[in-house]
Parts: sequence; structure tokens; C-alpha cells
Amino acid sequence: MVQVYCKNTQETKRFPEGTSLVQMLSEFACQAPYPIVSAKVNNVSQGLKFKVYQNKDIEFMDVRDSSGMRVYCRSLYFLLYKASADVFPGSRLYIEHPISHGYFCHLRKADGSALTPEDLTALEERMQDLVRKDMPFHRYDVQTERAIKEFRKAGFEDKVRLLETSGEAYTDYYTLGETADYYYGKLVPSTGYLKVWGLRLYHDGLLLQVPSREDPSRVAGFEDQPRTFEMFKEALRWNIIMGLSTVGDVNEAFLHGRASELIQIAEALQEKKIVQIAEEVDRRYRSEHPLSVVLITGPSSSGKTTFCKRLSIQLKACGLKPVSVSTDDYFVNRADTPKFPDGSYDFDNFDTVDHALMESDIMKLIAGEEVSVPEYNFVTGLREYNGRKLQLGEGRILLIEGIHALNPALTANIPESAKFKIFINTLTGTLLDDHNMIPTSDNRLLRRIVRDYNKGAFTARESISNWQNVLDAEQKWIYPYQETADAMFNSAYLIEFAVMKNHAEPILRSVPQNCPEYAESHRLLKFIHYFVPVPDKEIPATSLLREFIGG
Repeated sequence: MVQVYCKNTQETKRFPEGTSLVQMLSEFACQAPYPIVSAKVNNVSQGLKFKVYQNKDIEFMDVRDSSGMRVYCRSLYFLLYKASADVFPGSRLYIEHPISHGYFCHLRKADGSALTPEDLTALEERMQDLVRKDMPFHRYDVQTERAIKEFRKAGFEDKVRLLETSGEAYTDYYTLGETADYYYGKLVPSTGYLKVWGLRLYHDGLLLQVPSREDPSRVAGFEDQPRTFEMFKEALRWNIIMGLSTVGDVNEAFLHGRASELIQIAEALQEKKIVQIAEEVDRRYRSEHPLSVVLITGPSSSGKTTFCKRLSIQLKACGLKPVSVSTDDYFVNRADTPKFPDGSYDFDNFDTVDHALMESDIMKLIAGEEVSVPEYNFVTGLREYNGRKLQLGEGRILLIEGIHALNPALTANIPESAKFKIFINTLTGTLLDDHNMIPTSDNRLLRRIVRDYNKGAFTARESISNWQNVLDAEQKWIYPYQETADAMFNSAYLIEFAVMKNHAEPILRSVPQNCPEYAESHRLLKFIHYFVPVPDKEIPATSLLREFIGG
């Protein structure tokens, strides 16, 4: 017998060795408002078919938890793949990136024809049929060489390259009926769990809609994001041109000595985009209705600071004289900072910034007045005036950087023609394989963990613990304004995970197994294990990556 403690009910029960989590679930009788889809076993995410042979702590999850949502979405990917293989024999499915509260997918039919509304209906009907049949997902743990042979036979060279460069002795894969596929995380037990989803035609592909995090009984609302979609498309287009669509492609390139070349290409692509933005700002500055303020924002760890510096250099090359101000310097005094219901400070709240004062100073600068600019003392929690004065003269342009820079309430009284808005995001264009995309926030989380640790600001455990609060704040205060930007910049780095791996692994291993944050550190360690490591010695000192890895 094994002893199992359930964190949901705070009960301990005994079970025969080999009892599965789904069998235990009925015994613990968790009063969950939504269906349970996965669990954390000793703080490691597991599927409900996981069998227990030793004493464990267990916490059951629904899709409101990020690990539960990942399990549900992976299972949806397989459901869509199975349906597309059944309805359109010989087709290829590519699950590419998140967009509009769902996931964009390309379905290439064998005859090359475009998807039609009738095709969409056929797919939906087949997916619904598979859900009604409650077909089980079967997991197999085999020698990697055997898995490679199976996937090569099926024509999945993307999976072959990934597994060949992974260095793993054993690999697990799944089947649904006679259809086999590979996923780097766990799935739900059967298709009957997948009752909430939607499909719609979107651009030249499909949008797979998933449950709402707030109310998993319904599909998340659709929000068209054409500018963000175009940025993803641009990243994917470049990767396809260079033959680096998946991690297996990138690993093979590294193993063939192309790391230095790819670093230079990645830097050149980013610099080219910064030059284009600088030239557009210069054109607008010298137009009939000249702009005077450049507003720069982006989510946490997107590289706003380095981007602002590099844009300043390119603006100087255009003959302009940029002057930079951060919204952070207009923070209210710590005592006046908004708080969460639990009494902790809500540092991402819009009212953390004295926006009335900041807008007043911006308007004075635009009018040609000299302004005393504050500096925020993060040690004392006070806004201070230390003699810094600014004035915009001929050729001078104001750059304002911060998470609230694009919030229209910050510059409501400034004419739109005087503003140029830039949104920085980190949108990974490379896939693990055709059915396993890389979560876009993983770039930024790894960046934040490494930077916080190297600066002595926070441990990996502390950075992970606060990450969900960061993501929630971004959805409330930052992302609603991304589609209003005049220009978008993708700060994702083609070989970022390969470079970050050497820095992140020892830091992630420092997270103790007996804490909740271990689940995320374990997931990230497993994820970056897929990448062939690349030393950072050839990363230029001006690279955006240096903001996070140092040097």
C-alpha cells in the first residue's frame, strides 16, 4: 500500500501500489467547479493515468491552472490532428502560434486547395464524433531509436530531427486510435475530456479556440489581432527561408558549425527592423504634421531598455537628438502605491504612475518649455528631483519607455499626430516540431529568471512564484493596447534558448523539489533540454540578449 496526501482536500488515504490518479480522484471526492484534467505529483505535472508506486503528495488541476491548461491544449492539438488526418488523408497540420485567445494552425491538404467553410464543418463534425466516442489516448515509452524509425516511416522528419538531436535514450509517444503523435508533455486520459473548444477559419488557416481561463465552461472570446498575426508570420517566414522551422533544424545547424553565422543573422535581422522604425520616426518628424513623442512599451523582459538604447543610436544616425524618459520615474511614492486585496503592492497598476503629472510634463516639453524631470528612488520608495532638466529644441525628440506608455489615458490630451507608438513583444517563430509550439511567454520567463538571479534581485523560486501575477497584469494593462501600435518589434532571438540554456539550467536546478515552484522549474528544464547548447562568447555586447545574460 502507498500513502497519498491530497492537497485539494487536505486528506491522506492509502491505496494499492499502481493505483492511477484518475482512480484516486473519485476516492478523494474533490469539489472542483470544473473538470479535473491533470495533477501535480510531488510538484511535477502528470497526466491522470499516472500510476503511484510510492508515497506521494498530489494536487489535482483544472484548466484554470497553467499546467492544466497546457495538458488540455496539447490534447486538443492531437484531437485536431487526428480529425484532419481522418477527413483529409495525406494532409499536413502545423500548429504554429497563439493568437486571438486561441492557436493558429495551417492545414495543407494533399491537393493543395484552400480550406473552405465546408472543410471546417467536416473537421468540426469529426472532432465532435471523436469526443462522443471518448477514445483513450495511449502512451508508449520506447527506445528513442524505435520512435525515430516509426516517425520516419510516417514521414515526420520534424520529429525525427528533434529526437535525433535530443540525446534521450527513451522517448514516449501517444496514439489515438491508429494515429500516432509525439508531445513533450502529458495529455488527458481520453477525448471525452475535451468538450470545450471551437474552430474558425482565420487568415489562410484555422484558429483552434480553447477554454476561457476565467470560465472554462465556455470558449475564450475571439479578438482579432492582425498586427500581431503579421509579426508572427514575418518570424515564421524568415525561419522557413533559412530552413530553420523547428528545433531539430536549429540543432542540426549548430552541430554542423553554423552557430556563429546564425548569431550574426539574428542580430542583423533585429538591427534591420530597428533601422526601419528609426527611419519611419524620422520621416514622420520631418512631415507636415511632425511627431514629437515616441512611446515604447512591451511586456516584462521583452527587452524594452536595450531596444530604447539601440533605437536612440539609429535616430542619431538619422540626424535626430533623442531624449529618453521612463514611466518608472513618475511612480507615486511607495505609501501611495495601489494594493491588492491581500495588502501587497500592485506595482503594475496604471495608478502606480502619476500619469497626470507625467502628461503635464510631456505637454510642456512639446511646447518647448524646460521641465524638471523626477527620478524614482527604488530603495526609499520616493520620487526625487535631483536637478535633471529637459527641453526639446530643434531636432530633439522625446522617447518614453515603460509598461504603460501606450495606455491612451497617459497621453489623452496629446494629439495622435504627435505620437508614434511602438510595441515590443517576444514571439517565438521556431517550433519544437510541427505539433509542438514553444509557449511565447517561456522566452520572457527564462530571461527574467536569469536576469533576476544574476543581479541578486530574486531567486529562481521567487521569480517563478511571481510570474503568474506578471502575466495577469500584462493582460490587463499592456496587451489591450498592442494593436494600436504604429510599429511592432519582435525581440525573440532565433537561437535564444540554445544560448540561454547554459545560464538557466544551474539556476533552475536550485529550486527545491518540496515547493510549488518546482513544477515550473522542472517543466522548463525538460523543455530547454531539447536544445543543443551554444556558448554566448559571440553574442555582441550590444545584443538585446545581453540585457539578460550580462556582459
